[in-house]
Amino acid sequence: MKLQLSALIGLSLAALAPAASIAAEPDPLYQKILALDTEMFEAFNTCTDPKQLEKHASFFVKELEFYHDNGGASFTRDEYMKGVHDNVCGKFHRELDGESFRVWPIKGYGAISQGTHRFCHTPTTCEGVGQFTMIWREENGKWLVTRAMSYDHRSEQVPAKGASR
Repeated sequence: MKLQLSALIGLSLAALAPAASIAAEPDPLYQKILALDTEMFEAFNTCTDPKQLEKHASFFVKELEFYHDNGGASFTRDEYMKGVHDNVCGKFHRELDGESFRVWPIKGYGAISQGTHRFCHTPTTCEGVGQFTMIWREENGKWLVTRAMSYDHRSEQVPAKGASR
C-alpha cells in the first residue's frame, strides 16, 4: 500500500513538473508588446527632443483613433501628436504599473494591451493614475497601434518608480 501511494504521489508530481515549467516560460507576445510599450513611452517621456517626438509618432498608424476620457477623441496620428506636443512634452512623464499589464492576441491581426499607468510631474511623485487599452496591428513583422484609449483618470499620489521608498 505504501509503495502504491508513493508511486501515485511521484507520478502526480512528475505530471505537474512540465506544466510548471511551461507556465514559467515568458509568453513571446507579452514580451514583444511590453518591449514596444516601453520603447514607445521612453520616447513619449523624452518628447521635448524632436527626434524622440518623431520616434513616439512612429508607433502609430496615420489613421490612429485615440480616445481620452478628459481630452476627447482624435482621429489621426498628426492630431494625436499635436496633443502630445502641446500637453505632455516637458510637463510630465508616464510610468507603467507593470503588474497590471496584460496582453491578448487578436487572431490574424495583432494584439490588445491593457493596464494601469501613472502620470508624474516630478521625478519623485506621481499625481495621477489611469487605465489604458491599445489595439496593435502586426504587418510583415512591424507592430503599430491602430486605436488607443486612456481613461479612468483620477488623482492619486504615489511615489515615482525612481523615488526612494
